[in-house]
Amino acid sequence: MHRVPALLVLSFFSALSSFAAEQRPNILFILTEDQGAHMGALGTTDVKTPHMDALAASGALFRRAYVGYPVCSASKACIMTGLHSHTNGLVNNTNNYLKPAAKLTEAEKQAPPYLHTRIRSQGATMVEVLAAQGYHTAVCGKLHVSPNERFPYNDFIPKPGSKQALTGVIARAAGKPWFLLHNSTTYTHRPFVNSEKQPITIDPAKVKLPAHLPDTPVARRDWAEYLDGVQHNDQIVGEVMTALRESGQEANTLVIFMGDHGPAYPHGKMTPFHLGLHIPLVIRLPGGKPLVSDALVSELDLLPTLLDVLGIPYDSPLHGISLRPLLESKPDAKGHDFIFSEVSGRSLNQQRGMEERSVLDATHQLIVRSHLDEPKVINADLRDMKPWINRIYGETVRVKAQFPEAFRILQEMDPHALGGKPPLIELYDLQSDPDELHNLAADPAQRQHLERLYAALKQWHADTQDNTMILPPLP
Repeated sequence: MHRVPALLVLSFFSALSSFAAEQRPNILFILTEDQGAHMGALGTTDVKTPHMDALAASGALFRRAYVGYPVCSASKACIMTGLHSHTNGLVNNTNNYLKPAAKLTEAEKQAPPYLHTRIRSQGATMVEVLAAQGYHTAVCGKLHVSPNERFPYNDFIPKPGSKQALTGVIARAAGKPWFLLHNSTTYTHRPFVNSEKQPITIDPAKVKLPAHLPDTPVARRDWAEYLDGVQHNDQIVGEVMTALRESGQEANTLVIFMGDHGPAYPHGKMTPFHLGLHIPLVIRLPGGKPLVSDALVSELDLLPTLLDVLGIPYDSPLHGISLRPLLESKPDAKGHDFIFSEVSGRSLNQQRGMEERSVLDATHQLIVRSHLDEPKVINADLRDMKPWINRIYGETVRVKAQFPEAFRILQEMDPHALGGKPPLIELYDLQSDPDELHNLAADPAQRQHLERLYAALKQWHADTQDNTMILPPLP
């Protein structure tokens, strides 16, 4: 039986490291918001991402990387704590206060989202760990986690200004190792560039739409605008990497490139489906050899990996594993047997909501739900035309007679507004049905896959004390 690690023990992270304390590498973490696994190196043929692809070719490209929670604040909290959201305490979105805790106003401190939606686990966050080890720490573009005291960055940089952000951090670090979380917050996060008002680089007529979206000119325009955002993100990656090379510090910098979750579409952001969970992930160690891995890995693995690579002790529980053996191509290296994720309908004014959990392995994905009659949180950018320019929602409703499957999926994403009935249990074959259109939960031929994934989910549910989720019995 697969077990979730309850504790990665101190001795593990005290093992001999590649880097002595005084020679620890800088860390550049490029995070693109709402970008799913769409880039040339991952097989997306209708975008051009030369800079992402070049970074992938020089480091470790993980083709099966996933998030623990597919929305901005919760995903960032998973990265920073190495813990699932129901354990670290930050579920859904909180306020974005891009400044030191000491500069928060009393009104900001008392804002209900900031007080309610926050990290409550006791283990040090990634930023606290690195600050304690003498790193000069910086974040640009967005913080969007709470409380700010758990993120003692030296620099809070409002506008990325790609090259300037990095060069400024290097200058202020004054010879110390530095950590920069460089958020690209604009292009793949709605609203996308509005192609009705300015040109984009993608031809809507030539894109390959996800099969669960209605194939209309309006939907094609919307998806093309998202892919145009991916290409803009690629330019940001290129600018930051150019600045790193020009700084002379590239050889001693560990680079991470990642999307924080999938795009704002049905089956995407804020849903437990593959499109919402699957992300690009590249990790490049100083002196590391290029590789491509199909191991199952999670954003929860980033903190354990940094601790291991840097040789930093850590004695609190973690749900992730170190990817160092994979990065170093050790003969017995492996990823996870199963990847677990969650979405919760709990919100600021709602103690209970629809709970959704996902487990996937090399071939299949299982999604289960509880509290189906309770509210389901729908981010405004998944629904509203203004100010988010979401054309998909209204278009799917408009053409529901022509594309009933697309409308059914939209109904299940927003059941209380559209009268949908999300299934209690869903099972998908990710190899034959990557867009997850055919629920196989009731198929006798798929029973072995259903039982295997359910057993793993049941064990994880117990190990992580996921008390808000009530697992339904198998049919």
